[in-house]
Amino acid sequence: MTLLIRHAESVWNEHFSASRIDVGLPDPPLTGRGVEQARAAAERLRGQGVRRLVTSPYRRTLHTAGIIAEALGLPITVDPIVRERCAFSCDQGRSPSVLAVEFPTLDFSHLGEVWWGGVIESWPSLKARCAAFRAALAAWPDRDGVAVVTHWGFIRGLTGAELHNTDFIRLSLDEALLAQPKEQQR
Repeated sequence: MTLLIRHAESVWNEHFSASRIDVGLPDPPLTGRGVEQARAAAERLRGQGVRRLVTSPYRRTLHTAGIIAEALGLPITVDPIVRERCAFSCDQGRSPSVLAVEFPTLDFSHLGEVWWGGVIESWPSLKARCAAFRAALAAWPDRDGVAVVTHWGFIRGLTGAELHNTDFIRLSLDEALLAQPKEQQR
């Protein structure tokens, strides 16, 4: 089974949780609390059999994955397929060249200049991306030792679960069809 981990608290999460207003903050960093959450997540992941991390290219996931990887001695692969559903200001990413400066040990060479989509992603588009991820995951020989640091919307699209920051859930390839978001269940 693969683990899906929601990233630690970002500055955007902190403001949105308090006000329910999008504060217009693209690709936000983690808060101090988020850093502590990521450290605690690393300890919860010890003994879970994780041998590799896959993360989306947003700062909040890259930083969360970096903290976990350092604590557990794990390699990180960046994959935009596990990015957030583009819907808020925080879902606007940064170019690979900018990311490479902040995260110089990671490879961003396979990313397009605008890898995050740029416009609000429809639920059918998210569902198709989740299906593509499942297909890719099925081909990974190490999938049972992979933890994916990703986002609320992507996890919801794959499983129907709504996780809090740094919570994780097991994803089995044997699960039934993708859960449909509530907006599609009419």
